[in-house]
Amino acid sequence: MTARAFTAFVFVLSLCQHAYAQSRIPPELMWQSGQQKPTDSQLAVKVGDKAPLFDLPGIDGKRVALSQYLGVKNVVLSFIPAAWTPVCSGQWPGYNLAKSVFESNEAVLIGISCDNLPSLNAWVVEMGGVWFPVASDFWPHGALAKKLGILRSDGITERAIFIIDKKGVISYIDVHDINSRPDLGQIAEALARLK
Repeated sequence: MTARAFTAFVFVLSLCQHAYAQSRIPPELMWQSGQQKPTDSQLAVKVGDKAPLFDLPGIDGKRVALSQYLGVKNVVLSFIPAAWTPVCSGQWPGYNLAKSVFESNEAVLIGISCDNLPSLNAWVVEMGGVWFPVASDFWPHGALAKKLGILRSDGITERAIFIIDKKGVISYIDVHDINSRPDLGQIAEALARLK
């Protein structure tokens, strides 16, 4: 499969999953945040920097730490602004059908938000679950997001993707328009470049 065909495949896949995910959350449970300022923070890291170490609580009761993957897996951090919102509720379930994209590139995906654990867990369960670890950066509030420079002035994070290679170096950053989902094809291409 050519790179272009692969990217198109991933795009179509994500659209299908988006529709699926949206149907799982009852509309009355969805917070309609409306159109927001696309970005509202100042990046504190750049490609080529060592990623800050983190050790966050996961919704499965386990810790999620960067150190457990160093030298073993590439790491993709997917920050979403808030649970129970329309765009976020399409983004993470969209990665369920793309699990092979991460696995084939020796990568682990970690979902992170500043929501507290109970709310984050309830939202993920309501969406039907995800295959990747989900961690909370709730307390100290947004500590990891602050280190990366993606904590917005209202206390939520940017919608952002960071790819960290096995040596712990940041190889890709996408601080995305908070109102739309990052392109899965670009993530796949960035991971492929690590081979």
